[in-house]
Amino acid sequence: MLLSEHCYKKIDRELAKYPADQRQSAVMAALAHAQVELGWLAPDTMQEIADYIGMPAIAVQEVATFYNMYNVKPVGKHKISVCTNLPCALSGGVDAAKRLQAKLGIGFRETTADGKFTLVEGECMGACGDAPVMIVNNHHMHSFMSDDKIDALVEELNK
Repeated sequence: MLLSEHCYKKIDRELAKYPADQRQSAVMAALAHAQVELGWLAPDTMQEIADYIGMPAIAVQEVATFYNMYNVKPVGKHKISVCTNLPCALSGGVDAAKRLQAKLGIGFRETTADGKFTLVEGECMGACGDAPVMIVNNHHMHSFMSDDKIDALVEELNK
């Protein structure tokens, strides 16, 4: 068993929201809980979730690989997603991404040698008016990211 009893209790709370014949509806939440606990979703983890929910492992993998908030490979301690969709790109998102790449010395889908940071391009984060926008570890959104704010964010996360 890869997941803790505590994680399974969280998954059970998600499963309780759906009729017994629609347990697969909780797959996204189950994946999110597993990822919080383990940091990423290894094939064995996805298989365990599939078995627990009662759905084919390939269907769980399809969900995990479709959405970019799921990590199907190990990532750094801090995964920074930068929105580069058109509205954000036109409002500084590409420049913010370049600033992060230069500051961290990595490109998109790469992790720093010390394992602290992974940088990814994010899809629309629903905050186009706040561009450039970044999300750290899928939970903490940062808006209006100027060079100074990017430098401060990296410094804070590097502690």
